[in-house]
Amino acid sequence: MSELARYIVNGLFATAIHFGVLTFNLKVLYIPYAGVANLIAAVFGIATSFIGSRYFVFQGHQDSLRVHFIRFTALYVLIAMLHGLVLLIWTDWWALDYKIGFLLATTMQVSISYFGNKKLVFKV
Repeated sequence: MSELARYIVNGLFATAIHFGVLTFNLKVLYIPYAGVANLIAAVFGIATSFIGSRYFVFQGHQDSLRVHFIRFTALYVLIAMLHGLVLLIWTDWWALDYKIGFLLATTMQVSISYFGNKKLVFKV
């Protein structure tokens, strides 16, 4: 399986975790703000993505777990903030469906994270 195919599989799995926790936060825990609920959910999605990226997607890496973790965390903090901002504007300010906002934010996230992980984090 190619690196890109592994990235897609890992991304779909991490996105499912992220979306599941987001939905749980909004529908079960009744967190009133989609942006806040999403930031919490992002932690779960990001952790899933890191584990999958390090051990499944980018197999040719050379640096230590600590180095990868620091780089990955920095990249994903920025991505999560952008993702949360999109949902804040889309859902909380514009009162539009959070599912569509999530899809838009995730589309941006996928592009940024693939190239950021490949070139900045795992450097393969």
